[in-house]
Amino acid sequence: MSATSTLAVTHLVPLAKELDENKVTPGVLGFIVFALIGGAVWLLMKSMNKHMKKVDFDEGPEPAAAAAPADRPKGETPA
Repeated sequence: MSATSTLAVTHLVPLAKELDENKVTPGVLGFIVFALIGGAVWLLMKSMNKHMKKVDFDEGPEPAAAAAPADRPKGETPA
């Protein structure tokens, strides 16, 4: 480790000792971040539902299977 990182660690150790390990909570900042993530997920799901309602999918027969046997030359089999 470099001298700068060692100095930084020695300054942080006393701060860590002052914290009571039983009382550490995420606090207001943690709640705000969690609420923002939840709001973003809600908005993304709302947008996805709107886009999925626009989809009109009607599955038709495959082009190779749709061709009548008379349309194919003799000796050719469908793919």
